[in-house]
Amino acid sequence: MLTYVLFVIGFVLLIKGADYLVEGASSIAKRYQLSELVIGLTIVSFGTSMPELIVNLLASFEGSAELAIGNVFGSNIANVLLILGFSAIVRPLPIQRSIYFTEIPISLVATFMVGFLANANLFTDGQGLSLSRFDGGMLLLFFALFMFYIAVIARSKDETENEEEEIALLPMGKSLLLIGAGVLGLFVGGKWIVDGAVVIASALGFSETFIGLTVVAIGTSLPELVTSVVAARKGKADIAVGNVIGSNIFNILWILGISALIRPLPFDIVNNMDILTVIFSSTMLLFAVIVGRKPQISRATGYLFVFLYIAYLVYLVQRG
Repeated sequence: MLTYVLFVIGFVLLIKGADYLVEGASSIAKRYQLSELVIGLTIVSFGTSMPELIVNLLASFEGSAELAIGNVFGSNIANVLLILGFSAIVRPLPIQRSIYFTEIPISLVATFMVGFLANANLFTDGQGLSLSRFDGGMLLLFFALFMFYIAVIARSKDETENEEEEIALLPMGKSLLLIGAGVLGLFVGGKWIVDGAVVIASALGFSETFIGLTVVAIGTSLPELVTSVVAARKGKADIAVGNVIGSNIFNILWILGISALIRPLPFDIVNNMDILTVIFSSTMLLFAVIVGRKPQISRATGYLFVFLYIAYLVYLVQRG
């Protein structure tokens, strides 16, 4: 019983930990006069992806590869279909040209890359499918290139045109305390979630992949959900969409890259269906934006995305 209680508490610690980490780090960055654009593209994006990172690191160290892979794919699917779907229902989301010409294609290329690397042994004499340490290094290399792209974009944009909500300038001591509390909350919460997910999967007869794709994926996507829905209500569509697409790229390149570098991740061929679902959802997003009367995610598209996510969950239950 205690395992189940800690599993739930773990999600609370994970979400609050990410919130504290972003608040403290953003304040320090502001103190040293980094632009809010750079803060948003780096610290905030990293912060909302930290739950997935911590869960995956702990799962990799403990040998729960299925949970690590399921968490990343499940989070990316939830980000597009569930989070952007809900956000668009709250308020239609206008999409900037750079998002559907650059960021969404980058997330698609990253997903295709993972699919190719994981299935490479199908075309060689290698035994079994996996993401090797070499594959992890490749993903991290492309992540470094993506960060270079962000740096270029940050320098080329006029900072006055990209002002977001004012970031609170906190005393240095309080900022460091928030960062410390955030890291501790992420670690403890992540460990309780990983331990609980393994126990729950065994007790219910479900695989770790299923638990990672559903419960853990939705739980670790809550920071993105809260950020995007609040941004949509305030009419800040760029934050809502950019947060999701950026998080998806971070999940694939940064989180899977580090996880595979720590320990090679065995890859089940059934996970190819989840990769195809990630590709399908991102393609649907691109299609919805391009064919519409204007580049936006409409309320009708939002309802469609949520319906597709529910249908995907039904499929996962049947797959077990």
